[in-house]
Amino acid sequence: MAATGTAPIQVSLEAIPAGAATDDLLTAILQANARVSDLIFSPGRKFQVQVNGEFVPVEMPGSSCLTADDTRRIASDLIGNNKAAISMLRGQGYCDVSYALPGVARFRVNIFIQRGSCAVVMRVIPTVVPDFKSLGLPERLREISDLHDGLILVTGPRGAGKSSTLAALLNHINETTTCHIITIEDPIEFLHNHKRATVHQRELHSDTPSVAHAMRAALRQAPNVIAVGELKDRETIELALEAAETGHVVLSTLNTLNAQQTVERLVGAFPAAEQPGVRERLARMLRFLICQRLVPRQQDGRRVAVFETLKSDSQMLDRLLCNNVRTYTDDDMEGLDLEIERLVRAGVVSPEVALAHAIDPRELSKNLAEAAKS
Repeated sequence: MAATGTAPIQVSLEAIPAGAATDDLLTAILQANARVSDLIFSPGRKFQVQVNGEFVPVEMPGSSCLTADDTRRIASDLIGNNKAAISMLRGQGYCDVSYALPGVARFRVNIFIQRGSCAVVMRVIPTVVPDFKSLGLPERLREISDLHDGLILVTGPRGAGKSSTLAALLNHINETTTCHIITIEDPIEFLHNHKRATVHQRELHSDTPSVAHAMRAALRQAPNVIAVGELKDRETIELALEAAETGHVVLSTLNTLNAQQTVERLVGAFPAAEQPGVRERLARMLRFLICQRLVPRQQDGRRVAVFETLKSDSQMLDRLLCNNVRTYTDDDMEGLDLEIERLVRAGVVSPEVALAHAIDPRELSKNLAEAAKS
């Protein structure tokens, strides 16, 4: 991973009261740098945060490396009286919880056991639900509010902003359509208020024992739209397809790099004998496939989102689902690398950063070299 040169975050002792609780520490760190996206608390290291995709230390005068007791205390503060999370941490070695600092921020938290001690990773969730403009989403995605069934997938690597995009899509439906929305999340991230739509948000472990259980129950709860945080396994994929086929709009995410890998992941979750049928079902029900990633700008290091949007009538998507040619042509929707190339030509992204984030660095390098000659 290429370093961006982000400086350590400086937090003064005055910002943290003596004997500070976890809430005071988190508040001071976020106030020191508003661009913090992730925090890591690990025994044997100082506090670390991620800014613009790079992990940097948090410097406090007189501070030392965290001990196992420190991280255990922080984990305990974050879990609180969540018995389901405590049980999961003891039984499976990890747990996911949501955590809120009123008026400051919300977090998606993963606590896990390593070398017999606790480690904590926290993702900062903005308190304001994002919209199309703030994320730079393609305008054609507004068509989702007109859909009556089908599957919409948001894909990309870890930290690509998939949850934000999913929230923005749901917010658009909420603002423009009179319908019933049910979300199934692990944990709940963005909080959606009732607008034109009625929104019910269910959190894994606290509101439902499993994603599969919640999805089966949702089919009896009269939703128009079902949002699932992530399609992680065959059972969840099967239930998502079933819901789409029975008159529901289903939105979810996948941790995949591009359209080809997404289709392979979905189809590969099923036995070989079932795969042709799965391809046919996806061809009928997949309405939008949104691939995205975040690329640092060379001016200030802030990250800009790039998108590839494949619609159900896309020739590229049709070829992938039919397991035919898997290369892009001029007739396809614009690929992620083409969007990154445009950012380089516009001076927004440096060539080095562009190649580090490209799906096909060789092809992008060749295109950039040809552009430099012309």
